Amino acid sequence: MSNEPRILSVSRLAALLKEVVEDNFVQVWVEGEISNFSAPASGHFYFTLKDAGAQLRAVMFRSQNRLLKFRPESGMQVVCSGRVSLYSQRGELQLVVDAIEPRGAGSLQVAFEQLKAKLEAEGLFAQARKRALPAFPKTIGVVTSATGAAIHDILQVLRRRSAGVRVQIYPVRVQGEEAAGEICQGIAVFNRQGEADVLIVGRGGGSLEDLWAFNEEPVARAIYDSRIPVISAVGHEVDFSIADFVADLRAPTPSAAAELVVKSRQELEGHLDQLTLRLAAQMRGRLELMRERVSGSSSCCSVVTRRPSGACSRPCRRFSVCIGCALGASALG
Repeated sequence: MSNEPRILSVSRLAALLKEVVEDNFVQVWVEGEISNFSAPASGHFYFTLKDAGAQLRAVMFRSQNRLLKFRPESGMQVVCSGRVSLYSQRGELQLVVDAIEPRGAGSLQVAFEQLKAKLEAEGLFAQARKRALPAFPKTIGVVTSATGAAIHDILQVLRRRSAGVRVQIYPVRVQGEEAAGEICQGIAVFNRQGEADVLIVGRGGGSLEDLWAFNEEPVARAIYDSRIPVISAVGHEVDFSIADFVADLRAPTPSAAAELVVKSRQELEGHLDQLTLRLAAQMRGRLELMRERVSGSSSCCSVVTRRPSGACSRPCRRFSVCIGCALGASALG
């Protein structure tokens, strides 16, 4: 029996180790801090996952990371799920990541804050670029679901407040993978047609996940690029979306958006009544002032136009001539 040791090549040993590791760590969840994060042109994410006692290299391939709602950053505390493998060329263990969740705040909240900071830095939220709404819009465009509560509320308010306004609806899905693209298309269609004076873009309430289409970057840029003023009406009063920050005006609810876009007939009639009363009061004041002036001029003329002896005997047709004659007669006397 030979006592010679079994000699393995480096490649063979690496292959055996890889087999052992991959067979025993098929699905793991690992918590740690991201460091040395990089995203080269290949689209893959490379980073180190570490804690106080150890570190592990990690990779998230493009096919997986494109599904993330947020962008990982160095210093972020996360939980990663994936499988452990051995990168044979370097002889290094690595975690092949399938999913990442931020520790503490959820991934959607992190994505929201990241996009908000990015767009704010680009000036998309600047107050100086926001436009005033038209005072008396003839046509209102609405981008929302055709079957949701939001469109029902909007139409009900518009009927009550301004029966003469025209409403055009572009029906879209307001949640799900296709929602953001349809919302962008609706805004673009209204801008191409050029018939609407103002747009209402929104939906009823829901969870952060339900409202997420209005937090997508393409929707924010479509609102920013719109030549027509946009009112965002997403969710309830406590809900804020990226669309709210970009829009020319944020309405707390779809119903409130309809109230903001048109003035009620009662308000207009009340305003006209106030203007009429003010105008009448000013006219009475002016007439009274003119009456006093005319009355004072008549008294003055009656004194001056008494003819002293030797005054001009020609009939005077204007006050100025009469006054001149009287003054001349006095001087001559």
